[in-house]
Amino acid sequence: MDPSCLVHCLRDSERIQFEKSGYLIIENALSQNRLDRLNEAFDRMLATKQREGLGPHDAYSQGNIVTEDPVCLEMIDCETTFPKVWGILGWNIYLYHSHLAISPPSDPNPPPGSPNAAWHQDSMRVNDEIESSPRPRLSLKVSYYISDVSEPGRGNTLIVPGSHLHDEIDVPQDGVSHPTGAIPICVSPGTAVIIDRRIWHSRSLNHSDITRKVLFMGYSYRWLRPKDEMTVEHLYPDLDPIQGQILGDRPSNNSCYAPEENEVPLRTWLNKHRPDDATWTCKERQSYRPDIVELKR
Repeated sequence: MDPSCLVHCLRDSERIQFEKSGYLIIENALSQNRLDRLNEAFDRMLATKQREGLGPHDAYSQGNIVTEDPVCLEMIDCETTFPKVWGILGWNIYLYHSHLAISPPSDPNPPPGSPNAAWHQDSMRVNDEIESSPRPRLSLKVSYYISDVSEPGRGNTLIVPGSHLHDEIDVPQDGVSHPTGAIPICVSPGTAVIIDRRIWHSRSLNHSDITRKVLFMGYSYRWLRPKDEMTVEHLYPDLDPIQGQILGDRPSNNSCYAPEENEVPLRTWLNKHRPDDATWTCKERQSYRPDIVELKR
């Protein structure tokens, strides 16, 4: 990993913003060249699905996207965002989920009763079976916006800022209305948004003539099971050690809980280039959490 990525490490102001609001916007996360290559790759994938029968208003969703095109694989340790990922979660991490979501212009005449909202926290059963409150973060997603969603009504993701610290919120049950405080994420192409898995969020309809394209990279701790099939073993020979860790190369069960130095090359790299991040602990992070700070007052 090129040490030049260290200019993108998580700043204290960003950590405070993320802990308070549950999301962080990184403008110009993608170069124009990479943005163009991602756009071309996703257009090819969409065209293939349309030839196979995908309708003009049908959404296209593809998991395990890192295996679909070399430019997708490049994104697992994107230099503008990955330093912020380890800054939030620490070094014992890997990619547990990758996902492409394409939302064409919505059907102007949808079937009666079609919902346009589905408010939820990520990780499903985790939210029913974890005992603590607020629920633990466990994972986050980096969303790379390939298309222009700088205005509402373009299939924007809707979020309730700060809701990651609440296990429940008042969600209207009509499938149309939104919770109090909900806002659309409005960003330009090439922007990345890091989202805490616990933040309450929803899809929305695309009323524009623009096809919305978003690439998601989900990171978690190495002891959490992957969400995707993660059929990535054939990629291992060509990966550098840190990329291998990100894609789960050769972990033993015990190494996920008590890793040796050679099993987590990200920690080795951080010890050399960013020692403070190599020793950063969950207990230290609590000083940035507004709910914890409030309790201490």
